[in-house]
Amino acid sequence: MSVTVREVNEVIERLWPVENAEQWDSPGLVTGSLAAEVTSIHLAVDAVSDTVNEAIALGAGLLLVHHPLLLRGVTTVAENTYKGAMLARLIRAGCALVAAHTNADIVENGVSAVIASRLGLENVVPLTPSAVPGTGIGRAGDLPAPVTLGRLALILAEVLPATATGIRVAGHYDTPVSRVALCGGAGDSLLGEPEVRGADVYITSDLRHHPASEAREQAELGNGPALIDVSHWASEWLWLEVAAAELRHALPGVSVTVSDLRTDPWDFVVTQ
Repeated sequence: MSVTVREVNEVIERLWPVENAEQWDSPGLVTGSLAAEVTSIHLAVDAVSDTVNEAIALGAGLLLVHHPLLLRGVTTVAENTYKGAMLARLIRAGCALVAAHTNADIVENGVSAVIASRLGLENVVPLTPSAVPGTGIGRAGDLPAPVTLGRLALILAEVLPATATGIRVAGHYDTPVSRVALCGGAGDSLLGEPEVRGADVYITSDLRHHPASEAREQAELGNGPALIDVSHWASEWLWLEVAAAELRHALPGVSVTVSDLRTDPWDFVVTQ
């Protein structure tokens, strides 16, 4: 079975409406002829050389990524720039590129919701609700039974794909944890949200020094969560298989594959 890029993009925008994306975001069709035929779709978190090469080698007619390649403005797509080189490679191979970013974060089974589900959280609510009930950025919920902070970090290590930087924790190992707040991807902008402040732990990525330090000091006063910092890529990779299943259901007969290439940018760490 084959469909067109236009038809696939319509399905993508129905599953993850672009009008619900954050104002600063840039999801949607990046490159590709709307009339081109698509018999297979490949999914990845990032449009980087490895995933672009993988999609082309698989003969994919469309590469769906989470992170927009052109999130910030560019003044050239010359092939001596990596973005220009990748776009040229995709165009020559007849592989369209589409991004579903914050529009895929906020939906009922979006990026953070998938992590919440894998952790078995109950009574789940968004950290910042959107206009549609049950949707929004991030999630908070209750563990089926309390665990220690250290045990939760170990559970995350089993749930998430491995990366060089692993999992970092701010808090005491034996601290009991029942209420969990989380945000897939970079989430230190949400540290002040009531659902985060009221949780026992906040799981997110890319925590910067000062916001993390201030949150830790507040937690020591008994008014704020412990912190778990995980790989940005790893926290979002789990969503890909859920997204692939939705595409397979909406586009029967079209092959849908998921990249398991690690596109986390770090290769190794040296501990002291």
